[in-house]
Amino acid sequence: MTSHSAPIACDLLIEAGWVIPVEPHGVVLSDHAVAVRDGEIIALLPIDEARSGYRAAETIRRPHAVLMPGLVNAHAHNPMTLLRGVADDLPLMRWLTEHIWPVEAAVLGPQFVAEGVELAIAEMLRGGTTCCNDMYFFPDASAATYRRHGFRFYRRRCGSLIRGRCRWRPLYCHQWSRL
Repeated sequence: MTSHSAPIACDLLIEAGWVIPVEPHGVVLSDHAVAVRDGEIIALLPIDEARSGYRAAETIRRPHAVLMPGLVNAHAHNPMTLLRGVADDLPLMRWLTEHIWPVEAAVLGPQFVAEGVELAIAEMLRGGTTCCNDMYFFPDASAATYRRHGFRFYRRRCGSLIRGRCRWRPLYCHQWSRL
């Protein structure tokens, strides 16, 4: 773009004190901006160049923040956020057989799963996680909840734990889908 070109239209311009891109690896860019159009990044450049070269419908300015790609939770049982604090710090099989499975038998259902996923989504986003690989019961309820909130997910049917072996069956795959 030459200095005489008209600014390029974009939907969103995000300015940050520091940007950590995926590529090149190991680089931290100071005072940079990301231009987004139709849900895709179209430019990563210094803030001054972004302000003069792009006309954004919305601009987010975060001069004291880091902008980086979202994290991925690669192994989750997200509805279990609602079981947090139930008999912590026990050996796995004792925790499951004496505490978790009896509680699940009493409360588990589609509504429990949907509400647990909603809580997990809020907690993940607050911590920078934007995608997860979830495996739990009532997969239709969790998948619908992820979709309703526009959260990227890879969904697997909960397997059965038999003699220390897990058996998994793929169910849904919304990997890296556009929001």
